[in-house]
Formats: sequence, structure tokens, C-alpha cells
Amino acid sequence: MDHASSTSDFIRDIIKEDLHEGKVNQVVTRFPPEPNGYLHIGHAKAICINFEIAKDFNGKTNLRFDDTNPVKEDVAYVNAIKADVEWLGFKWDELRFASDYFEEMYDRAVLLIKKGAAFVDDLSAEEIRQTRGSLTEPGQNSPFRDRTVAENLDLFDRMRKGEFKDGEKVLRAKIDMSSPNINLRDPVIYRISHAIHHNTGDKWCIYPMYAFAHPLEDAIEGVSHSLCSLEFRDQRPLYDWVVRECEMPHTPHQYEFGRLNLTDTVMSKRFLKKLVDEGTVDGWDDPRMPTISGLRRRGFTAEAIRKFVRELGVTLGGGEVDYKMLEHYIREDLKLKSPRTMGVIRPLKVVITNYPEDQVEMLDAEVNPEVPEMGTKQIPFSREIYIEQDDFMEVPPAKYFRLFPGNEVRLKNAYFIKCNDVVKDENGQVVELHCTYDPETKSGSGFTGRKVKGTIHWVDAKSAVPAEFRLYQPLLTEEKEEGSDLIERMNPNSLEVVQGYVEAALQAAEPQDKFQFFRHGYFNVDPKNSTPDRKVFNLIVSLKSSFQVK
Repeated sequence: MDHASSTSDFIRDIIKEDLHEGKVNQVVTRFPPEPNGYLHIGHAKAICINFEIAKDFNGKTNLRFDDTNPVKEDVAYVNAIKADVEWLGFKWDELRFASDYFEEMYDRAVLLIKKGAAFVDDLSAEEIRQTRGSLTEPGQNSPFRDRTVAENLDLFDRMRKGEFKDGEKVLRAKIDMSSPNINLRDPVIYRISHAIHHNTGDKWCIYPMYAFAHPLEDAIEGVSHSLCSLEFRDQRPLYDWVVRECEMPHTPHQYEFGRLNLTDTVMSKRFLKKLVDEGTVDGWDDPRMPTISGLRRRGFTAEAIRKFVRELGVTLGGGEVDYKMLEHYIREDLKLKSPRTMGVIRPLKVVITNYPEDQVEMLDAEVNPEVPEMGTKQIPFSREIYIEQDDFMEVPPAKYFRLFPGNEVRLKNAYFIKCNDVVKDENGQVVELHCTYDPETKSGSGFTGRKVKGTIHWVDAKSAVPAEFRLYQPLLTEEKEEGSDLIERMNPNSLEVVQGYVEAALQAAEPQDKFQFFRHGYFNVDPKNSTPDRKVFNLIVSLKSSFQVK
């Protein structure tokens, strides 16, 4: 797998120092998603950072599911996440689940109670929120904060046995309600949830909160460097408190890096799930979605995503990254891999009136001009062809060099043709052109008699394969009016479906095969909706962009 092991950043510098000073013997990282949805491009950054940093130091990386909320989690998400990590090119050392440690987490919570560092609270979630205070005002102690150790142990045991309803009681850490860090104001560490868990069934009806479970998971697994995005920085004091007060034999340390946000899309798992649940998109793998499965279905490659993430680096800075930067890397990856071919998205029939009616000619074409070793191919040519509607204008503006009455253009890999007649339907719409060709102008023949300024693409009408093209624009519009929500910013033109034709050879194209269609862009054979008899091509990216990598 492509990888630049000479990479340096602040986290790698910390690890080097830890190894040099003997603070760490082996580097252990983890990628810890919650299985409550599909992974998106932001998760791809976290995956690459955790796996590649561990690899640089001959360490190991676990894939661990933070499955502490049975109401939102599902085994289907577990399987999808595993598939995404593998597709990105990474293999975990161990597969772990937070639910594997529920018994030990319970025991550690009991230890906190015995130490007087946790208590069972009867306040409702709303009452806890109201008494939590603000950034400028301290919180208020719960009236149940001073329960005895014996009473707390009894109540927590009864919570586990299922004697109370959801929300009736919680277990809170007893830290400091006046702390300037709100995360330390007696956070809830266990709640009641009478729900079936995908891994443990109905064994448990109380579940640890993420902020309590996560540091314990890292400690149990011997994680040396717990790498997470910047929004968890304020939780680091609680992370350290849990590890210390629960008296874990191993002490992991948390380090934060800037998260990835892309323009023109959204990476809120909650919002993405809303789009899926309401049928606004075609599932989690809709090619407009920023999910890894959506990018894969659209035609992005794992190599391009890895290079994109690597270029971003591991920094403390956040902010939005231009989506065009991601597109740049897929273009760079595909331009040397993808065969060049011709596809007509909005067809207009052309009859070459002086070409023999029954003749079919095979013309030579390069598979990829930038990679000569990919060789050549042959494409059929006959009396009737399709061209793009946009490549003809009956009354052209100045400096229009494509086809119009009386003008001559070159057909890519073929001949010069000249437009002589225009056929229209009863509504006055152009439906067919009658042209003549010059047999002396065959591509590759060395003809120098005259020059034309326009070259257009085409497909042979007799052998062309009907195809569906799905043209994508950003999921969100650029307008960001004050107070506008994401639904209001949904782009109604994010998907356009058109029917056209492709070269005959593409009848054999397989799902996920990628091509560069002359003058259109890079396309991928849709793995979900294509059939052997009907090809569906997803636009991956246009041919050019104004974006420049610095």
C-alpha cells in the first residue's frame, strides 16, 4: 500500500519522545466507531491516522466498536464499518467491542461507589441539565449526592437487576459541580435502558456512558496513544479522571487532532441518517453522500482518499477543506489508470449521407494517451452515429467551432464531417443532421490538406450500447443564510439522470469499472443498479477544476 513513512507531525513527535524516554514500549492505537450509522470521509481521516501512525512505529491498531447505546446500534452498521476499513486498505490487529468489557466496567463503577466517587441520582435528565450550570455559573449539587455508600451500592445493584424504569435513576461520578470544565460537573456514567443489545442481548439493562466507557476500553486494551478529534479536548480531564479513579493498571493518554470538514456537504451522522430514513437519498451508499460507501459506489478509490488525508496532515487546526481538493486527488489517481472511451450523454443522430450504407469500419484509438503501454483498441464506425446535442447549433455565436450548417469538424479518431442539412420534428426541434465525410481525412492518415478548429466525440449508432448516466452536483447549495438549516440547503439539482449511449465494448464493463469519457469526465459503473443488459454510469468527477494543490 502507498505510504510515506517519513511523515512527521506533532503526534509522531510525541510518540518518538515517549519511545525514546521509555514511557511506552509498544505503540497501540485504536479506531473506535459507534455502530449507529455508516462511516463518512471524516472517519477516513481518523482511520488513516490511527493505522498509519501505528504502522510507522511497528505498533498495532485495534478496530473497536463503542457499542454502549443499544437503542441506536445495529449489527448491520458493524458489518458496514468493517467493510469500509478493509476497503480503505487497512487490517486491524484485534476486533474488539466495548460490550466485551461490560462486566469489568460495572465492577469499576462499583469501585467508584465504594470510594465515595460515584452516587445514584434520582434527578431526571432535564433536572440534571438545569442544575449543571453554565460557562459563567457553577452547577448545583444534586440533593441525592450525599447518599451513603451502602445505599448507592444497593440502588446500583437494583438498577442492574431491572427494578427501575428507563430514566428513573442514573449513576453519576462525584467530582466537582463548580469546576470550570462542565464535563467534570458530576457527569452521568450509567443510565438505565431496557433495550436489546446487538451483542449481549437482554443480559444488561444498564449501560455505561461513552465518556466513562471509552477511557476504560483504552486502558483495558493497553492503548498507548488514544487519538481523537479536537472536539474531545475538553473531555480529556474526565478521561484521565476515569482511568485514575478506576485504578486501571494501564494508563493511556489522549491526544487530539483537527477534524475534517468538507465544503458543499455535511458530515453529521445524525443528519445523514435523517436523509436515509426519509428516503431523500438512495441509502447510505448514495453516490452523493460523503460516506465511505457512497464515495466507493460513486467511483472514488481508496488510494485517492488515503493520499487526500495524508496531504491534510495531522494538525491541531480545523476548518473546512474545499471539496475540490478531494476531487483533485481522484483525478490524479484515475488519469493514469482509466481507459479513455466515448459516451454520448444527450444524443443527436447524424447520418453521413456519402458513407456506404452497409459498411462498418474499425478505427484505431489509444486506450490512454498518457500511458502508451495500455495499447490501442478498435472502435466501429458506420453511416449513422450519435453526437452530443451540445455539439451542434443551428445559429452559432462567434467563435463556436463545433458543428453548424456549412461547418466542418473532426470526429475524434475518425474523419472530418460537414453539416449539410438539418431535420426537425413537428415542434421545430432538431432531431437529425445530414452530413458528408471526407475519406481523405481519416485520423492517423497524415492528412494535411486543411485544418478544422473543432473536434467532437461520437458513438456508432449501429453498435452503440444504451446507457444511463447519473450526473452529480454537491449535496448542499453554497448559500449559508443566517439560521438556515441543512434541509433548506439541500440542492434540488444534486442528481440528474440522462439516457445516452456508450461504445460497444462497454457492454462487457463490470461494476466498479472506471472510464474517462472524452470531454465529460470520469465515470464508474454503478454496482447497485447496473445490470448486464443496462449499464448505469456514475459521474465521479469532471475532467478539470480550478483547484490547485499548493
